[in-house]
Amino acid sequence: MKRQNASSVVEFILLGFSNFPELQGKIFGVFLVTYLVTLVGNAVILTIIFLDQSLHTPMYLFLQHLSVVEASFSTSIMPEMLLVLSTKKATISFGGCFAQMYSILLFGGTECFLLGAMAYDRFTAICHPLTYPLIMNRRVLMKLVGFSWTSGVVMSTLQTTWVFSFPFCGPNEVDHLFCETPPVLELACADTFLFEIYAFTGTLLIVMVPFLLILLSYIRILCAILKMPATMGRQKAFSTCASHLTSVTLFYGTACVTYLQPKSRYSPDTKKLMSLAYSLLTPLLNPLIYSLRNNEMKMAAAKLWQRHVAAHIP
Repeated sequence: MKRQNASSVVEFILLGFSNFPELQGKIFGVFLVTYLVTLVGNAVILTIIFLDQSLHTPMYLFLQHLSVVEASFSTSIMPEMLLVLSTKKATISFGGCFAQMYSILLFGGTECFLLGAMAYDRFTAICHPLTYPLIMNRRVLMKLVGFSWTSGVVMSTLQTTWVFSFPFCGPNEVDHLFCETPPVLELACADTFLFEIYAFTGTLLIVMVPFLLILLSYIRILCAILKMPATMGRQKAFSTCASHLTSVTLFYGTACVTYLQPKSRYSPDTKKLMSLAYSLLTPLLNPLIYSLRNNEMKMAAAKLWQRHVAAHIP
C-alpha cells in the first residue's frame, strides 16, 4: 500500500491514566516490580534449560523460545509504560511508536503459534510415544519454531506498515499506556474501515488457527489418556499437559477479551485495564506456571542449586 505523505504528527503523547493522577503514582512501583520479576523469572527458566542436559527435549526447547518471547514482549511495553506513569506528559516519537507496535504484534503473534506447536508436541508425545523421537526430531522442531517466528514477523510487518501508511495530522494524544493498534488508529486522518475489517479478520485467524490446533490436540490427548489402563499413567500424562493448558487458558483468555470485542462496549479506561491484564499477567505468570507445576523443572532447579552450593563449600 502506498504511503501517504500528509502526516504532520512527529510524536505522540501517551495519556496513560492521566484522568487519575493519584493512581499513576501508586501503581508505578507495582509495575516496576512486576517487570523485574518477569525478567528474572524468564531468565531463570532459560538458564535452567540451557544448563541441564536432561531438559534438552522438544518440550523444553519450545519453552525456551516462549520465555524469550515473554521477556521481549514485556520489554517492548514496560519501560515506556513506566515512563508514562512517572511523568506528567509522556511523549513517544513517530518511529518509536511504530517500533513498539511492531514489537507487540511480533511477539504476540509468535506466542500464538508457539503455543500451538507446543500442543502438537504434547499430542505426539502422548498419542504416539513409540515414534515420538522420529516424528518430533530436531529438524521438525526447528521448522515449527521458524514458522512461529516467521508468522509473527509477517503479521506485524503487514499490520504496522498499513497503520502508519495513514496520515496523522492531529490530534496526537494516544489514550493509552503504549502504542497499541486501536488507540493509534483512532488518530488517523483517513477512513480506516477497510483496515479495521482486515485487522479484525487477521487477528481472528492468528488467534483461532493455533487455538483450533490446540483444541484438536487436546481432544485427541484426552481420548488417549482415558484409554490408559493405569491410574499412574493417566496422572503422569495429565501432569505433562497441565502447565501448557494453564498457559494457553491465561494467554487466550486475556487476548480474546482484549482484542475480540466490539469497539464501543467498554470505556477507554476499562480497555486500558484489559490490555494491562494481557500484557502484564501472561509474561509474569508463565515462568511461575512452568516452574511450580512442572516436576522436571523443579528437580532440575534443585539439582543446579545443589551443584552451585557444593561448588562454593570449601
